[in-house]
Amino acid sequence: MSVLTQPSTMGDVLKYELNPNYIRETVTLLAGHAYPVGAVLGRITASDKYKFATSGGTDGAQTAAAVLLYAVDATLADAVGIVVARGPAIVSRAALTYDGSVDDAAKITTKLGQLAELGIIPRETA
Repeated sequence: MSVLTQPSTMGDVLKYELNPNYIRETVTLLAGHAYPVGAVLGRITASDKYKFATSGGTDGAQTAAAVLLYAVDATLADAVGIVVARGPAIVSRAALTYDGSVDDAAKITTKLGQLAELGIIPRETA
């Protein structure tokens, strides 16, 4: 018998939010990626677009600024996505997805701290 797997959903990532009208934002995601649910995003200062939060760079996206709530395919063109942009909110740490440059525990801890500064609290047990 084959095993069926279901893709991640918003409920896998977002565990608590005070008020959806306050914490969520609609943003433009930079073309070039298929962004999964739970992607940790940074905001590009010059264009106000979002992309994966990187571990380096100077375009503004090196700072985690949001968590994507629904998968968005922006491989060919910029696309719109819904994010948690501020708290109070609790997200599941295990459900978060990072850019390839965020590749060790110290870099992940930095991104989690940046989210916490926004009131988006990652929890192990969420």
